[in-house]
Amino acid sequence: MDNTSIISITSFIIVMLFLLFAVFLLTVKTTKKLSNKLLAGFLIITAVDISVFFYHNFIALPAVLEMLRIQISAFKDPLLFLYILSVIYSDFKLKAKHAVHLIPWVINITILLPNFFLVSTEAQIAFLSNFNFTTESYYISLIGKIIEVIYIIAEVYYLFRYRKLLLENYTSKEAFYNYHWVKQLIIFILIGQSLTFVKAFIRDSGDFDVDFVNIFRVILLLFGLFFSFWLVFKALLSPKLFRGIGVNLQLSKEMVKQTNSSKDHEQNEQIRHIKSFMAKEEPFLDASLSVQSLSDKLGIPSRELSVLINQELKQHFFDFVNDYRIEKSKKILEDSSKNKLTILEILYEVGFNSKSSFNTAFKKHTGLTPTLYRKTSQNQ
Repeated sequence: MDNTSIISITSFIIVMLFLLFAVFLLTVKTTKKLSNKLLAGFLIITAVDISVFFYHNFIALPAVLEMLRIQISAFKDPLLFLYILSVIYSDFKLKAKHAVHLIPWVINITILLPNFFLVSTEAQIAFLSNFNFTTESYYISLIGKIIEVIYIIAEVYYLFRYRKLLLENYTSKEAFYNYHWVKQLIIFILIGQSLTFVKAFIRDSGDFDVDFVNIFRVILLLFGLFFSFWLVFKALLSPKLFRGIGVNLQLSKEMVKQTNSSKDHEQNEQIRHIKSFMAKEEPFLDASLSVQSLSDKLGIPSRELSVLINQELKQHFFDFVNDYRIEKSKKILEDSSKNKLTILEILYEVGFNSKSSFNTAFKKHTGLTPTLYRKTSQNQ
């Protein structure tokens, strides 16, 4: 079997998998309907784009439809970006301002108007047969690469911002499920886009023969096949992700810029109150403790509490709470009368819900594993 046949068969399998998964996303019952629709749209358009490797064996599209099929790929980056936002923010909604994401496609169509869409059918066919060597194709490709880089930067920015928001507002491991999903998705997309860039460079450079280009296409399609199986696996393994964060949730440093700082005396009193409450009432024993739930217990608005912990105490809420949990666990580990308690029982008792996160936090705080700390402290 030659590379051309492998490309056709592999691309056909990928298209079928993407379309089946898109149907699943559009029909499954879920509260995240918008997210599913956006991801389904991304998969469908990607499938239409990949179909170039085999569809001509079955049908012959009119020139106009073929050009629209080519240009539909301009929607992939916007749909993926909007999907990521919808996963991050639980109350994300499409608004009129999001129509700005249609601009890349409109630009492409505008570039093609004079020499393609406004000419005769014969001229369209001639233009399409030589499309990769036209000035229009050059500028559309250049603009597409620039826009693709912009979207990548935006996705990475929102990913890092999301992580900071989680660290400043949550301590539960479940709160980070969405973050890990988005991070993994972006990594896979970056790998796929990098491979696509390399393939385009090899194809357009003219220094490599068709067989070599086809080998690289096979590699890219095999990655696409792996990606499609990974998507299905993630959907089955984690059908329900964390509900996301509020679209209006801000970083503490953003809050400081928008509000007048409290007087130093008032801040110091509030900080003393927070520390006293944490030591006496031990709210950190609740594994799902968040800034909002702690603010309700303290009677301090969540915005003020977030600023006090993250800006005044110079700690993420995640680390602030875990410090108290570690101190509590240290006292238990130092107590020889509690030697019957296992490490697993202790970590649950002090508010952790994962052995790996407890071990990581404990070693970060003490430089030792919990087991070694127990032995060392009791020997001393």
